[in-house]
Amino acid sequence: TTNTQHINQAQALLDRVCDSRACLHHHHTGRETIIMMLSVSSSALARLAARSRAAAAASSTSVRNMGMQVREEIEELPPNFSMDAVKPPPHGFGDQHEEEVDPMAYVRKPVSSVHSIDLSKGAISALDSAAFGPSGSVVHGRFGTVDASAASTIPLEYLAFLRPASEGAAALREISEGGKTGTVLVYGASRPAGMSAVQLATASGNAVVAVVDGQHSGHDEMVDTVKGLTSEPGTAVAEQYALCKANFRDLVEKIVSGDDFTAFDFDSNQYQFLADFKANVLDYVEAYPSDLPAAVDSEQLKFTGKEKDRANFKANMNAYLSQYQPGADPIDPAQLEANFNVDQYELFKKKFATQTTAVVSGGDGVTNIDRFAPAEIVNNMCMQPESTDSSDAGAAAYPFEFSIKKESTPTTPMAKGGPIVGAIIEVTPDLAVACEAVAAAKTLREKAEALQFLTEPQKSAFGAASSIIGLAKKAGAAVRTVGGSLPGLDAVEKPSEQDIQTALEGMELGDDGTSKLNYFIQVYRASDFPVYEDYAIHRANEPLSGPRQIVVTK
Repeated sequence: TTNTQHINQAQALLDRVCDSRACLHHHHTGRETIIMMLSVSSSALARLAARSRAAAAASSTSVRNMGMQVREEIEELPPNFSMDAVKPPPHGFGDQHEEEVDPMAYVRKPVSSVHSIDLSKGAISALDSAAFGPSGSVVHGRFGTVDASAASTIPLEYLAFLRPASEGAAALREISEGGKTGTVLVYGASRPAGMSAVQLATASGNAVVAVVDGQHSGHDEMVDTVKGLTSEPGTAVAEQYALCKANFRDLVEKIVSGDDFTAFDFDSNQYQFLADFKANVLDYVEAYPSDLPAAVDSEQLKFTGKEKDRANFKANMNAYLSQYQPGADPIDPAQLEANFNVDQYELFKKKFATQTTAVVSGGDGVTNIDRFAPAEIVNNMCMQPESTDSSDAGAAAYPFEFSIKKESTPTTPMAKGGPIVGAIIEVTPDLAVACEAVAAAKTLREKAEALQFLTEPQKSAFGAASSIIGLAKKAGAAVRTVGGSLPGLDAVEKPSEQDIQTALEGMELGDDGTSKLNYFIQVYRASDFPVYEDYAIHRANEPLSGPRQIVVTK
C-alpha cells in the first residue's frame, strides 16, 4: 500500500509539472520563473524516487530472508559406522568413462575353433584341431577333452599343434632311455614336431644340434631363431652345412667333447706351425724376387696403355711402386731348415709384433714404419742366428699373443654336450620322396641312378638327413622319425598320456608370459572372412611357404 501511494504521488507531481511547463510556454512568463519551477520539480522527483527504491528494497529483503530460513536437523551416525563402510562405485571415483564406439569399425566375431592345415588332403584338419565345448571346456579333435586347468593357460592356437608336440615328447622319451641327457640331433627343426623336440630336449638339459631343412634353411633369421631356442653348447645350422659331412661331423664332435676352439696341442703341433711358416717364406721369395722393383704381382709391371704414354710409364710406375715393400733375395732352403728353429721363429714374431704395433699406433720414434721386409729379416737370421739369451725372458706376455713355445690359456671353455643320445628326424615331403626312391632301388648302381633323377631339394634333404643318421648310428644311438615314417627307420610310437601331458605343460604360459614350447604361427580368421580358409590352404601348399605354421580359426 505504501509503495502504491508513493507511486501515485509521483505521477500526480509529474502531471502538475507538465501542466506548469505548458502554461509557462504559452504565456511566456519570465525566464527566472521557468528555471525555478524546473529546479523545484527536479529535486522533488529525485527525493520521491529515492524513497520508492528504499521502500521496495526493504520489502523484498524481508520477504527473501524469511523464505531462506532452513531448520537444521542433525542425524546421529550408526554405532558401527566407519570410513570403510562406504564402498566406491565399480568404475571408480568420478564419472564413468565410456569409450566412443566408431559406427564404421568392424567388430570381430568370437572364435570357436582352430584348425591346422592337412597338406596331404589340401584342406583344414579335423583331427589336428581344438574347439570350445560346453561349459567352456576345450575339445581336441584327436585327443579329446583337454584338462580344464591346463587349457585355461594355453593359447587356443597352440592346441592345434598338440599332436606334433606330443610326438616330439614321445621321440625324446624313446631315445633318452630313462632320462639320460647328452647331445640330441634333430632334422627339420623349424617344423612343428622338430621345433617341439628341440625345445623339450633343451629344457631337459640336452645339448641340441638342430638342422633346419631346405624349406626354411635359406631364411637366415629363422636359422638364428632356432639357434636361440637351444642352449650352449648346442647350436643350429642350415641344411647346406650338414651336406658337408666332414664339417658337420667335426662340429658335432666339438659339441660332444666340449673342446676349446682356441686351445691347441702345442707339444705335437708347434713344429707343424714352424714347417708351415718356412713353406710360406719360400713361396713369398719365389713370388716376389728381388729383381722386381716392388713386392707386387708381375702382371702389374706390364705396359698395357697407349703407345703415346710409354715414355712416362716407367716414371709413373716407379712412383706408384714406392708405396710397396721391395722384393726379397733368394733364401737357401737348407740353411733355412738348419738354422731357423723354434727359438728363431719366436724372436721373429716379436720383431713382427713390434713393427705392426708401430704401424698401427703411428710410430714410436724408433721403428721405421715405412719399410719392413720380413723375408730379409728371416734371411739374415738364417745366415747369422740371433742369440736368445738377451731376450726378455721375464717380460709379461701380451694378452691373446700367439706363442709357439708355450700354450695359451683357453679363453672360451665350452661345456660338454655329452655323448650322442639319439636323433629325431622330421619327415618332410622332399625327404619322404628321396628315401622312397632310394629304398626302391636294389643295387648300388640303381640307388645312384635314383638319386641322380631327384630334384636338388630332395637330394639336399636326403644328404643332410643321412649325415645325422650316420652319426647317430656310429655312436650306437637310437633314431626316431616324427610326422611320418621312412624306410629303414623306426617311427615314433603313438604318444602316451604322459607325452600329451608333457606337451600341455610345455605350452602353458607362466606368470611372466613365457612357455617352454613356442611356435611361429600365422592365423587366418575364417570366422570373420570365410574366404580366408581357402587362402590359408593355398599359402600352406606353396613351394616355399615361409618359416611359420598356418592355422585357421572359425
